[in-house]
Amino acid sequence: MAEEFDFDVFMMEAEEGMESAIKALKNDLMGIRAGRANPLLLEKIQVDYYGTMTPINQMANVSVPEPRLLTIAPWEKSMLSAIEKAILKSDLGITPNNDGKIIRLVFPELNAERRSQLAKQVSKLGEEAKVVVRQARRSSMDIIKKAEKDGEITEDDLKLTEKDIQDLTDKYTKLVDATVEEKSKEITEL
Repeated sequence: MAEEFDFDVFMMEAEEGMESAIKALKNDLMGIRAGRANPLLLEKIQVDYYGTMTPINQMANVSVPEPRLLTIAPWEKSMLSAIEKAILKSDLGITPNNDGKIIRLVFPELNAERRSQLAKQVSKLGEEAKVVVRQARRSSMDIIKKAEKDGEITEDDLKLTEKDIQDLTDKYTKLVDATVEEKSKEITEL
């Protein structure tokens, strides 16, 4: 006897695929600076810490004393130059100021052209996230159509589930749009 089709598990897996697109988008957007100092901008920067690539926030205190200033105070002063080199090699686009005790990152005001470039980058990331959501929908549709073809579900179940998958897709597409809009607004604010 064929295994019974579990709609709840199926929908949960479909939603997990779409949720991963949102998580990836938010993670990518964290790395785009909006002219304000944000410790999250350093999360992707790895430093060689005794042979192990380590995020800056796991080897130093990172603080925001002013809206356009980040300070990095390593727990070991010997790591100052390694952190500085890692920041210079990153795509952050900010030159660190090392005074021998802490590193200061001063975030300049973004000009209109740079804001426009960043807004386009945010839109592109949003489109990529929508592609992932649509791929999750397509994959789910293929699974449910195969289940109907194999006699595991009825044609009525197929139609209802296709509608549920489309509703889920619409929900996550709107979430992508809202996330992109929020980040674009943050970037274009003067």
